[in-house]
Parts: sequence; C-alpha cells; structure tokens
Amino acid sequence: MPKKLLKPQTFLIPLPAVMVSCQWKDEKPNIITASWVGICCSEPPMISVAIRKNRFSHSIISRSMEFVVNLTREDQLDVVDYCGSTSGRNVDKFKETGLTPVKGKRVNAPLIEECPFNLECMVRKILELGSHDLFIGEIVAVHTDTEYLDKNDKPDIKKFKPLIYITKAQEYWGGLSVKLGKYGRVKKR
Repeated sequence: MPKKLLKPQTFLIPLPAVMVSCQWKDEKPNIITASWVGICCSEPPMISVAIRKNRFSHSIISRSMEFVVNLTREDQLDVVDYCGSTSGRNVDKFKETGLTPVKGKRVNAPLIEECPFNLECMVRKILELGSHDLFIGEIVAVHTDTEYLDKNDKPDIKKFKPLIYITKAQEYWGGLSVKLGKYGRVKKR
C-alpha cells in the first residue's frame, strides 16, 4: 500500500490523558490536563511533561520546581476535559470539579485523591522547545489505590481503564483492555 507524505506534526498515537497538579507556596493549587507526557529515564525514574509557556500551571511549576502527575480513568472524562479547557488563573479547579487535594509526602503540590495513581515529581531540568517547555521531573514518590493493582503490585489495566488522548483529532478514547503479549516473549506470527 502506498504511503502518503504529510507535513511534520504531532502525530504520536495514543497518549495518556493525565492531570498534573501543582501549587506555589500557600496559594491555591491548580490542575492542568496534559497528554504530552512520557517516561524518559528508569534510573532514577523520570517523567517528561510538555506545557505551553502561556499556561497558568507553567508559571507555577517553573517557580515551585515540582508537580504531581495523576493518572486518569475513562470514567473521569468530564473532569479531565474541564481541567484541560479551563484556565486556573481565576478558577479553583479543585472546588469546581469536586476533586480532592491530598498533601503529598515529598512535594508541596497536592495529589488528586480520585486518581488511581499519583506520581510526585521534582523538576530536574526544563528544556525550552518553542511553544512548549519540557519539564523533566524525577519521580520521588508513587501512590496508588490498591484496587488497581494485581497480585504482584503491578497496574491492572482491566480495572484501571486508562483514559487516552488522540492529539490531532482532539479526541479522548478508552479501551486499553486487551493484552497482546509480554515484553521479550512475543512469538512471530
């Protein structure tokens, strides 16, 4: 089948839809929805989050040098979309969504209680890229609801049902529930 050449664009499919929580000192905490996130190092464990420079959360994270990545479920679509389409400059997103801020163990930014997995992060590097800056955060603590773990303390995707995002289509999707193989053990078809 012939390939069609497209212009360079953000065409990585799918991406997780996460809520990043942040807070500057004693000011109100904020939440931003992000999908341009990914693991970028295993030792020490690090995650990258790309945020537009004009976003309210960008200024908070740049000053505080910490944040929490809160993984989301399919049934949280309404609050995920709200936190991504509403600015926190003049709105308290925790109050408006009914989400519960929980004090972290290692950072000042709150965890979101309703999210099944929370990754507390300390910023180790900020890369200026253009429209976005890339925050590289060392994961300094991980919190999880035990109901979303299997017997080996690994995420149980069937129970978790992560919410994903398709950037170019601007669509949220679910349905990551069929395991196709295990790393290093996939046989040629």
